[in-house]
Amino acid sequence: MQSFLIGLQFLTRIQLQKQTVWTEESFGRSVRYFPLVGLVLGICYGLAAFAMAIVPQVYGFHFPEHIRTFILMLLPVILTGGIHCDGFMDTVDGIFSGRDRERMLEIMKDSRAGSFGVVAMILLLLGNYAALLDMPAEWLTSAMVVMPVIGRLMMAGVVSCCKYARPEGIGKAFAQYNNARSFLWVLMYSLVLVSFLSVAGLIAIFACGIFTAIFCYFIDKKLGGVTGDVYGTVCILNELLVLYVYVIIGCVFVR
Repeated sequence: MQSFLIGLQFLTRIQLQKQTVWTEESFGRSVRYFPLVGLVLGICYGLAAFAMAIVPQVYGFHFPEHIRTFILMLLPVILTGGIHCDGFMDTVDGIFSGRDRERMLEIMKDSRAGSFGVVAMILLLLGNYAALLDMPAEWLTSAMVVMPVIGRLMMAGVVSCCKYARPEGIGKAFAQYNNARSFLWVLMYSLVLVSFLSVAGLIAIFACGIFTAIFCYFIDKKLGGVTGDVYGTVCILNELLVLYVYVIIGCVFVR
């Protein structure tokens, strides 16, 4: 329970019980509960989506789609504190800098945002906006619940199965206390969880797994491993991919 609460406090702004003393082991083992942290976020997102997409239809009025989409885009940033957005921007700045490995790692560690990161973040937000706007209303709530679960499942997979690129760093404890065997347990309970929420979510897990493997192979060639920023990048990109999988499935079966 302590490891779950630590993961919840680290990855979100939600504090069920404030953790002031973290051991390295408890911090590292919190990775195993990342999908459950995603479920907490997903419930919040899903309730908001349900309130704005389904409830108005029941009572015979229409909630403005663009305002609904903006709120659903804003909610993850508020509840996570934008932690993954920061990692995404740092990763893009480093990877697309055209420098050598050591300089890339230095750029990623720099807290200042570069032009590559800013442009990439704008494109990411536009991608989220388009997916949420085109999402069939019948699929929106399910997609918003499943999205953060799968994003953090893929992040846990990268932590557990990929080499850490730095000799030290905040992500080092994550990598130290997790491996492919521990991730297998995370994957199994996540598959069960997602299967109860949505069959489309299982398709999304498959798509995200393939994307994550290709993406991490690309990153490994550049950096010789992954970093904490890459963990956040994997999460946020897979969340976007989940939305697009739902849009495609929804368009095929609903429209």
